Amino acid sequence: MSMSHDGSIDALADRFLRAVERGDIATVRESVYTPETVIWHNTTDREIGPEDNYRTLRWLSGVLTGMRYEKERRRPTPDGFVQQHVLRGTTPDGQEIEVRACFVATVRDDRIVRLEEYLDSAASRVLDPYREPPAR
Repeated sequence: MSMSHDGSIDALADRFLRAVERGDIATVRESVYTPETVIWHNTTDREIGPEDNYRTLRWLSGVLTGMRYEKERRRPTPDGFVQQHVLRGTTPDGQEIEVRACFVATVRDDRIVRLEEYLDSAASRVLDPYREPPAR
C-alpha cells in the first residue's frame, strides 16, 4: 500500500464521507474510488461496481435531509481502514433515522479499491418506502 497512516487515511475517509453527505458524486468518482472499485454490502451479499454505488449514493442524499455521518471510531489497517459510524438524517415524512454501520476499506494509491459495508438493516427499513423498484 502506498498510503501512509500519517493522516492520509483520515483525509481520504473524511473526503469520502463529506462528499456523500453533500451528494457530491463527482468528488467520489474523481478522488475516492477507482473505476474498478468493488463495493459489498452485508444486506445484499453482492458486489457492485462504482456506477451502481453512485446511483445509491445519489438516491440517499436526495431522500434524506440533514444527512450526516457521525464517526465513532476509525482505525488504520495494514491495507486501509475500518470505521464504525452512525448515519443520521430525516426522511421526507419527518422521521429521524439512525443507522449504525461499519466500513472495511481497502486502499491503494490513495483511493478506495474495495469497500465492505455492514449496516443495521432493521434501522434502515424506514427508507424502504422511498426506494425505487429494482430495474428489470
